[in-house]
Amino acid sequence: MIHKQDHRLRVGVLGCGPIAQFAHLESCVKASNADLYAICDAAPDLLARMGATYEPRKMYGDYDEMLADPELEAVIVATSDAYHVPMSIKALQAGKHVLCEKPIGVSVEEGEKLAEAVKRSGKVLQVGHMKRFDPALEAARDFVRDEMGEILALKAWYCDSTHRYTNTDAVQPLPITSKLAKKPGGNPKADLRQYFMLAHGSHLVDTARLLCGEITAVRARLNERFGAYCWFVETEFANGALGHLDLTVAVRMDWHEGFQLYGQNGSVIAKTFNPWYFRASEVDIFHEKDATSRKPLGADGHFFRRQLEGLADTVLNGAPQRGATVEDGLASIRAMVAIARSVESGERVALASVTGAV
Repeated sequence: MIHKQDHRLRVGVLGCGPIAQFAHLESCVKASNADLYAICDAAPDLLARMGATYEPRKMYGDYDEMLADPELEAVIVATSDAYHVPMSIKALQAGKHVLCEKPIGVSVEEGEKLAEAVKRSGKVLQVGHMKRFDPALEAARDFVRDEMGEILALKAWYCDSTHRYTNTDAVQPLPITSKLAKKPGGNPKADLRQYFMLAHGSHLVDTARLLCGEITAVRARLNERFGAYCWFVETEFANGALGHLDLTVAVRMDWHEGFQLYGQNGSVIAKTFNPWYFRASEVDIFHEKDATSRKPLGADGHFFRRQLEGLADTVLNGAPQRGATVEDGLASIRAMVAIARSVESGERVALASVTGAV
């Protein structure tokens, strides 16, 4: 732990592609307790463009060279999914803290390997489930923890929209690309069932776990029609609550994401927006004791900057980790694998029993 009060976490970003440009580089520049110390990319033209725009102290074309820099303290892994685990393990072995984009991995074994590496390193690893830093969802989580009492049931949905790229292209700058960009072998979108579950299902599962705790078993069905995929997932939680998760890609309507949570001392209804609007969820927290509702504004909707500040607070000040841990990331993989196995078998699947990939 670093005790110097005015110290700011020195962060290096691995990968200068779209997710880094849309989320992580700006977060490092805007963070209250972290700095963009270094960037690294295999494409020299992309590295030069991002270096000129964001002005890090150091620029690297080689990841091992960046990790060898003794001044570097933490790495944001902003690469393709296939590189998440190996690049995170390399950073941990080099003594660096890690913020890794989700999903943390594609198989249970991969997640377990990373969890072992975190344990051996003694460093902080945080999974990029940035919705945990949506201030309105934080208010809902606090109500669940402190006032709701027993949870009866959760209905949660994550429905991507056929119009999402029209929406996002209107508000995002055009990403800078390079023909020299390093890409994994094969096409990650070749298996759309797996791709959609990893990209979108990981968010839905993590939100359910944030609100209701450990998922113990699932029973799932999948309907594929006219190019759309709809998973309905009956969910069992360790605390006895019932769950229904709806992952649909893509609905013929606007982005549709949120949840309804029924508890002993109140309820919560939430509407979550396309994340690139940087707008906190609309949350209605109903208190049974005085029959009133509270709707927190959540004015600061930059979830990506807030998650980096959360990591820095843990590293610099020893604050409890607010973001998703490697155990949370592994639990998400288990849930997604269990959903996939249940779709195949038509049976209830316990998370503790699953192995293999999504």
